[in-house]
Amino acid sequence: MSQEDQVLSQGQVQPGQCAFYEECGRNPLIGPTLITPIVPCLSYTPARALTGEHYQKLKEVCPMLDRGENNTHACCSIKQLVSLKMSLIMSKSVLIRCPSCADNFAHLHCINTCSPNQTQTVYVTETRNITNDNVTKEFVLGYQAYLSAAFAEGSFKSCQNVRIPATGGFAIGTMCGRYGAKLCTAQRWYDFQGDSSNGLAPLDIDFKLIKPGDMAEVPKGLVPYNGQVLRCNETMPTGGEPCSCQDCKESCPVMPPPPLPAEPFRLMGTDGFLVISILLLCLLLVSFLLYLVVSCWVQAKERKDEESVKGKTRAKEQKAVTQRLIDPSEVTCTDKNSLAAQEFLGSLFQSWGTFMASHPLKVLLVATIFVAVFATGLMYIELTTDPIQLWSSPNSRARREKDFHDKTFDPFFRTNQLILTAPGRDGHIYDSLFFGKNNFSGILDKDLLTQLLELQTKIQNIKFWSEDLNQIASLKDVCYAPLNPSNASLTDCAVNSLLQYFQNNQSNLNAKVNMTELGVKKEVDWRDHFIYCVNSPLSFKDITGLEMSCMSDYGGPVFPFLAVGGYENEDFTNAEALIMTFSLNNYARDHPKFNVALQWEQMFLDIVQDYQRDPSNNFTFAYMAERSLEDEINRTTAEDIPIFMISYLVIFIYIAVALGEYSSCKRILVDSKFLVGLGGILVVGCSVLASMGFYAGSVSLVPFLVLAVGADNIFIFVLEYQRDMRRPGESREGHIGRVLGNVAPSMLLCSLSESICFFLGALSTMPAVKTFALYAALAVLLDFILQMTAFVAVLSLDARRQDGDRCELACCVTVGTRHPTTPNEGLLLPLMRKYYAPVLLKPVTRIVVMVVFIIMFCGSIFLMFNVKVGLDQELAMPQDSYMLEYFKYLYKYFEVGIPTYFVTTKGFNFTTPAGMDAVCSSVGCDQFSLTQKIRYATEYPELSYLAIPANSWVDDFIDWLNPVSNCCRLYTSGTNIGDFCPATTRFMAYHTALTNSQEFTAALEKARELALNITLSMRAINGTSPDFEVFPYTMTYAFYEQYLTIVPEGLLNISLCLLPTFAVCCLLLGMDLRSGLLNLLTIVMITVDTAVGISVEFVSHLTRSFALSTKLTHVLAGVAMTNLPGIIVLAFAKAQLIQIFFFRLNLVITLLGMAHGLVFLPEQARQETEMSDNQHHHARGNGYCNAGYEHGEKSGPSSATQHSTDSAGASDITATETIGVEEIAKF
Repeated sequence: MSQEDQVLSQGQVQPGQCAFYEECGRNPLIGPTLITPIVPCLSYTPARALTGEHYQKLKEVCPMLDRGENNTHACCSIKQLVSLKMSLIMSKSVLIRCPSCADNFAHLHCINTCSPNQTQTVYVTETRNITNDNVTKEFVLGYQAYLSAAFAEGSFKSCQNVRIPATGGFAIGTMCGRYGAKLCTAQRWYDFQGDSSNGLAPLDIDFKLIKPGDMAEVPKGLVPYNGQVLRCNETMPTGGEPCSCQDCKESCPVMPPPPLPAEPFRLMGTDGFLVISILLLCLLLVSFLLYLVVSCWVQAKERKDEESVKGKTRAKEQKAVTQRLIDPSEVTCTDKNSLAAQEFLGSLFQSWGTFMASHPLKVLLVATIFVAVFATGLMYIELTTDPIQLWSSPNSRARREKDFHDKTFDPFFRTNQLILTAPGRDGHIYDSLFFGKNNFSGILDKDLLTQLLELQTKIQNIKFWSEDLNQIASLKDVCYAPLNPSNASLTDCAVNSLLQYFQNNQSNLNAKVNMTELGVKKEVDWRDHFIYCVNSPLSFKDITGLEMSCMSDYGGPVFPFLAVGGYENEDFTNAEALIMTFSLNNYARDHPKFNVALQWEQMFLDIVQDYQRDPSNNFTFAYMAERSLEDEINRTTAEDIPIFMISYLVIFIYIAVALGEYSSCKRILVDSKFLVGLGGILVVGCSVLASMGFYAGSVSLVPFLVLAVGADNIFIFVLEYQRDMRRPGESREGHIGRVLGNVAPSMLLCSLSESICFFLGALSTMPAVKTFALYAALAVLLDFILQMTAFVAVLSLDARRQDGDRCELACCVTVGTRHPTTPNEGLLLPLMRKYYAPVLLKPVTRIVVMVVFIIMFCGSIFLMFNVKVGLDQELAMPQDSYMLEYFKYLYKYFEVGIPTYFVTTKGFNFTTPAGMDAVCSSVGCDQFSLTQKIRYATEYPELSYLAIPANSWVDDFIDWLNPVSNCCRLYTSGTNIGDFCPATTRFMAYHTALTNSQEFTAALEKARELALNITLSMRAINGTSPDFEVFPYTMTYAFYEQYLTIVPEGLLNISLCLLPTFAVCCLLLGMDLRSGLLNLLTIVMITVDTAVGISVEFVSHLTRSFALSTKLTHVLAGVAMTNLPGIIVLAFAKAQLIQIFFFRLNLVITLLGMAHGLVFLPEQARQETEMSDNQHHHARGNGYCNAGYEHGEKSGPSSATQHSTDSAGASDITATETIGVEEIAKF
């Protein structure tokens, strides 16, 4: 007969009968445990009637068995009740946040230990006779407990969602062994409780959960226990409150789902902006077609009215390009004002230019002194490399919140991280004795983990001499040691990796033990421990025979999402990546240990890079140090300086070559403009240096556009001087002054407009942009001033040399070949006059041009509304940066995003019950408290971008106050040993994995919305300061805050830039509103296509020329060709930001500016002039605005148009077309 049969034959299965009673002693089959495993004695005896102390103890520990004094029976002694109480305290300390759960848990074990009907629910399966002190007792070492499935499932459900605030995880996860919270079921939960190897159970208990009608497996006479279960949202019989919402979903109020993101704008079932763009396109095309029809009808009618009898030679005469005489009656007030403004400015600049050209050496001396005085500020310049200082305004909300957080708490620690993979390495199936079959990926290989441990140990043992500390420094001097910050040792440093599950110990990783489970004997090794720890990271002892802790060597838990990555649905054994993180204290930049941290990080990078180059390395990995971003930005800046220098050199060579006249081979060295080009470059460089010296502030970017603008003006001035013949009796200085009088107003218009735009750009809240805008604006102004002074002097000196037929760079050498007396038009001007301009002004071309530009305009509007706001951080890295690989690994393998803190400012009283209720999430707390609202947000991670709810020191404090818990919160080190630890007012949650700037920005926006909601509800509590605030903080917010307002700020800045451009154009053109509006319209079109940028440069020159009908400056050769060579060189820069914003964007702006300035604007100007001609034709003779304007009166440059032809009016090519051909050609 078996032992079980013997046990059964001795007992009576009937009500009021015990199966065991009193404590027999320690279980001899169990090793060291958290609680001494005291087991009961086998005793089939009647239940004892309880009175006095015995009854009071039962009422305290198991109130559900209380039937009143003298009427209560039980099968447990006082000693058993004391031991049961101690055992329940351990579990209740985790479950007490939900009283009904804790009560149900106690209910079960009270029934097993003390039920007066014990033999009806308990079936003893294992006993052993043990003799102590000559007394033999029969120890109960195992039994079966029969429970109804309804009772078991109800108890489990009441505890399923109870959380541990300190970790944000579920309490059930620590009580379900290998299965964790996700895979835990009622049966698995009870199995873990009854497993004597869990360190808490004193003996083996085999829980049998019996469903209704399934009594075949129940021994005869036994009745599965089916007591009353308290649901988690029910009030306790003793009056205790139901569980909180955070621990019990049934207690949660009915919460409407958060509003979904705004749907994309749609019309007629498709993209709304596309529909609007198409409608606008159709409207503009129809309007243009209507204009063409009306224009053709009007022209046909006029042609019919004016047609007279002419000879058959008309067709022949039409080939001649002629201009008709302009009658004084055709000149309007606007024309007169424009001419007067031009004459005033022209005469002013002519006098100025003549004076500057007459005293070149004195002017250069004064200009040099002027620049030197301004540039003295360079001695005090500070180069700013801190990204926070560059991109976040000191007065911005994110910056103020960061400063508050860093001042009140320590700054967020510095992260140094490796993400390792082993692609192509085969995985394996591991059949665990405890956890069944699990697939282990290739990266989870013992040999690889051993190699990883060697690398980790090498990094941890980094040592170096520190000049700042004047001693040998190591990781312990700068590491983040959360549990021993004042006197950290190497093992106190927070290093998170999978190896911490083995306390970074090779012996633990090699440990093996043979175990038998359910009759199956297998070897248990590191894989069993790993499976257990990733599901129960807070455990101090696993359930295997290894009996190892899951806690790290520094004392904290290692959550699996910080140790492995690239898994799905918490299937950690299939992880594709290992994550190793070294955390350092984030010292202020003026702290002595800041440099020590930088040194350690550099050595960390050196070791990792050497390891990556090692051919024996079996890993493919990415890595980063906290200093990496700044290092890579500085590196690419240094490496791209030669690219900028080459760009400058290319522009200089182009200027020097293109400005030369080259009338004959013998005069190449005479007619070249090498020194003029060099002088122009020096003028631009001096203006930049003077601007930087004036502000003496931080420098962010080289003002590349200043060179482009300066080179443009140089080109315009010099080419106009070359193509303008010196008049009889005119001095060289007078010639230079007259040419300057012609072109300087246009240069002033452009420089003033651009400078004002840059000054308005300083309204930006971003420090880097503000700094760039300020000194670029001043540099443009100073560049114009130096061009009007120093460059005029340089040109005067060069003209003297050229007039003396002396060679450049060898002024003593002269050539005999004289300079030609006719101007050299070069190659471009004849081509433009003969081919480009006539084709452009053909009627068919005009129609094509307008249609194409209307389509471009509408298409650009559509694309503009689809532009994504934001700049991904990897774009700041050069293309060969190791950080790009790190970002790729980060986005691919990390399952959880960055932590974020919800910080409370001063003004809230946490000591009052109402104050605590507004923050906590335990029993009795406000259902809409701070932590509860964060938890609600995590239920919709795709909308809130929050993945893990915040932990709360207030909940921990409440648990500490609870008499059930034996935990205390006292200082264990430092000068305050024994004192109570004050809690800090911040609550940490985790974002979801964020992969681009749009998600980072949205996460910031949603976090602020949540924080505002919390703030308003907490301010409603009596005694709260009206300026109390809750705000979210994480280290990335300061960088992405700008994108919340960049669109309205950008539109405002563009609008503000257009206004001064229009105003300056009107003022300098003599209140010519028509030309100002034409200039504004074209700039708006370029802005829609690209940005304001340099579009002013292309448009303003041409607008002024058509408005005044003077000789034009040379936009194509000057503006475009001085930009394009330098821009193209920037394509070879390593920095992606330079490639995108300096090369691509500037190239697009330049090309579109050329297209608008040389194609669209001439057509618009011609149409405007035709309309004006028609008005003049009808108003002629009416004396309209003609007083004081006599025929033949000097009218400045417009008098050049008043020449006669042999057959005025003989050609149908109008004066407008003739002027258009000439002006466009000269561009």
